[in-house]
Amino acid sequence: MSQKVPMTAVGAERLRNELQELKSVARPAVIQAIAEARAHGDLKENAEYAAAREQQGFIEGRIQELEYKLSHAHVIDVTKMENTGKVIFGVTVTLDDGDSGDEVRYQIVGEDEADIKAGRISVNSPIARALIGKQEGDTVDVQTPGGVRRYEIVAVEHL
Repeated sequence: MSQKVPMTAVGAERLRNELQELKSVARPAVIQAIAEARAHGDLKENAEYAAAREQQGFIEGRIQELEYKLSHAHVIDVTKMENTGKVIFGVTVTLDDGDSGDEVRYQIVGEDEADIKAGRISVNSPIARALIGKQEGDTVDVQTPGGVRRYEIVAVEHL
């Protein structure tokens, strides 16, 4: 029995778009490249053919991976939930870093959606695990590679 994987509505849409692109554009293009490379003759010494087959393997593998992820996704749309001020999957949290005084903002997302540069952290990250279940105004200590950091939850938004 497979477990459902939490994913935001935006993350699920990104995966669906990538899947559609692979099936409708990339797959036909690589099939065409293989056909052209075959026309050049001896396949054993044909680098174009080998490269096209390798690309086809990558595309087919990615299609299978995306179909699996989407079939096991538990899509959570926080914009349709009441904002109670509690940190849950999918919310955007504004934190005050007690050590540096800086304010940071993260959205808590599924593992496949995480992108620290875009402000999206995995629900399985140390910071997210420490924040889940807490409320606006709470202070949390997070064990990081650089030591323990203290954050105050300034705002919880359902964006």
